[in-house]
Amino acid sequence: MAKWGEGDPRWIVEERADATNVNNWHWTERDATNWSSDKLKSLLLGLIVENEEGSCEVTEVAKVEGEASINNRKGKLIFFYEWNLKATWTGVSKAGVKYTGSIDVPNLSDENDMEDLDISVSLNKDEPETPLTKLMRTKGADNIRQVLGSYVGYLKTEFTQGMILPTANGMAKTTTSQSKAKLNKTQISSSGSTVAPINTGVKIPTCKFSMREKFLTSPADLYRVFLNQDMVQAFTHAPASVDGEKGGKFRLLDGNVFGEFTDLVPDEKIVMKWRYNNWPAEHYSTISMTFKDRSSETELKVDCRGVPDNEEDRTKEGWKRYYFEAIKQTFGFGSRLY
Repeated sequence: MAKWGEGDPRWIVEERADATNVNNWHWTERDATNWSSDKLKSLLLGLIVENEEGSCEVTEVAKVEGEASINNRKGKLIFFYEWNLKATWTGVSKAGVKYTGSIDVPNLSDENDMEDLDISVSLNKDEPETPLTKLMRTKGADNIRQVLGSYVGYLKTEFTQGMILPTANGMAKTTTSQSKAKLNKTQISSSGSTVAPINTGVKIPTCKFSMREKFLTSPADLYRVFLNQDMVQAFTHAPASVDGEKGGKFRLLDGNVFGEFTDLVPDEKIVMKWRYNNWPAEHYSTISMTFKDRSSETELKVDCRGVPDNEEDRTKEGWKRYYFEAIKQTFGFGSRLY
């Protein structure tokens, strides 16, 4: 049995007058409605698409109706949002003729995948027909989906700070301290970022293995978690640098893990060069992540090749703890409400 004041900080009750709901562990609910309304307006307003026919811009967000909230249930975050959006777009043809129309998004909610989102684009009744309407219904609608998807990402990262594990005096722990404590417990040495890797100058024995994990979310949402810098910082609880493009580089967990994205198939596959900082210089493993839609959940298959033999167990444990478990806890992808 742990001594008084030791052990999991979620159960420490000292310095708390009421000794209830310690460290927000059992329940916390936060209203995200006002924040979401402002965020949605700022993301949509000024969105521009263009082609050889002219350009279109979202010039007004006339209606943002709905609500959003986040619930923490025993350390797992559960997100709820439901919105009805209406906006105005203005187009200018290459000949300089101006047009106006409307955008209607009636079902932005946690129950619908982003690819199933209804986006209705129309031209005002008194306007003559124009190819710009098609531009807004195709490229414009795609860009709106991307923007609304980023809103969901911000909701799950920017707005969730402090919902889990504040200290006993009510102040949130710094993410850097949390990250370093976790690194020390799982042999991801904090000294790895200061000690230069050894260049062996010879080939090293390597291994390959696969891991599978299921997440209660869509392939699109899970795919975005690995490429969005804000979302990576959220589940690693530390600053990170992530360029989520093919050829883009990433660095996370206080510089102990870094690499490069070598191939990206949106919502389906991510391939990357990946390494721990203290591996022999310039030695990378190849990590292939495949996202499979299994109805109400996503199966993630992670194939690892070129991992040093003596790093197999550490690498498996690191992926399970700092990717799989951390993502489920941070974004609620391991919880189901009945």
